[in-house]
Amino acid sequence: MPRIILLALIIYSLVLAGIATRQGGFLGLAIPVMIYLALSLFYEPETPRLEVSRALSHDRANPGQPVTISLTLTNQGEQLEEVLIEDIIPPGLMILEGTANLLTVFQPGQTVTLTYTVAGPRGLYRFSTVQATARETLALFEKKVAFDTPAQLFVLPEIVKVRQVAIRPRRVGVYNGLVPARQGGPGIEFFGVREYQPGDPMRWVNARASARYDQTLFINEFEQERMVDIGLILDARQQSDVRIGSETLFEYTIQAAATLTETFLGSGNRVGLLIYGRSLDWTLPGYGKIQQERILRALARAEQGEGRIFENFEYLPTRLFPAHSQLVLMSPLLRQDPEMLIKLRATGYQLLIISPDPISFEQQKFAMNNNAALAVQIARIERALILRQLTHAGIQVVDWPVDLPFHQVAHIALSRLAIYQGRTLF
Repeated sequence: MPRIILLALIIYSLVLAGIATRQGGFLGLAIPVMIYLALSLFYEPETPRLEVSRALSHDRANPGQPVTISLTLTNQGEQLEEVLIEDIIPPGLMILEGTANLLTVFQPGQTVTLTYTVAGPRGLYRFSTVQATARETLALFEKKVAFDTPAQLFVLPEIVKVRQVAIRPRRVGVYNGLVPARQGGPGIEFFGVREYQPGDPMRWVNARASARYDQTLFINEFEQERMVDIGLILDARQQSDVRIGSETLFEYTIQAAATLTETFLGSGNRVGLLIYGRSLDWTLPGYGKIQQERILRALARAEQGEGRIFENFEYLPTRLFPAHSQLVLMSPLLRQDPEMLIKLRATGYQLLIISPDPISFEQQKFAMNNNAALAVQIARIERALILRQLTHAGIQVVDWPVDLPFHQVAHIALSRLAIYQGRTLF
């Protein structure tokens, strides 16, 4: 019940009691309350008229990195005897230093600054409004006004350094890169021997092969290295995630996607991102640092969801990716996924799957007993059958035990030597 209504009821009750009993004591008790109400009405505060601006020390940050928020407020109206400034903080952010509230007296034309420091996990945080509540001295009346001060903070996913990821798609681009092109020419890796042609560098001459033939020179030929088109696919289906407390397996797939984005773009490739979950979130392919920033921001705002259409990979929009290009899927994998992924491989795409192991993720969070050990063993057999089915179809699979750093797993399972030897499972 508002305080003014309560006071009015008290005054009315005292006056009514005084009239009914014909005793002046009740009326005397009502007089201080009436004076209090009258003074409150006389000093009723003005509606706050403030000019508010917001500044962030960074509009992008890493998880846990401190970001300073500064609010500058100028009073463009009458004097405010008591005003409470409250900044509405997006859920998920934690205040490290300072406070998001300020109680002060505002003189006309006065400027005050509210500063505090926040940090948070991966995500997109949108600041919307600052609320000002003006009260009179007796705290009976108040007037609230919300001022729009939009801003957004991207907390980008963690990136671990991976020097190189070896891939061998069927289709390569026309520009130089770091992916073997299965074509002879300038390069580093030995490709073959051919007869000398005018204009070939003499340092490429193969002395042993040339010595076997009179009047004929042979030169070494190297494998060309080109850029490629790479499509990253992030599995954001709710049913594929494992959540234990505040930790989720989904964050590991995000980390893998961010790391591979930096690695592939740093090698000169063209990379696009598809987030497949409640809906389709498509980041057009591109090159360089600007494209890396686009993909990282898409990963920062990525959320899981349930969609009846996207329960499996049957409706994966393959037309977004060039034919015979390299696709990289980050997914824990569900029981029904291999069938559709094998069909995708049969259409000519080279497919690499980074699969965070949900079993190891859950196992490290629970105490083991005989029943749990048996359940883990059965789950591992089922997962091994899924991965074996994929590898037999020619799909590269990296089974990532999440208790190991991703860069360590990628270095062993995705090195060029591992790809040449056909090692696909970590």
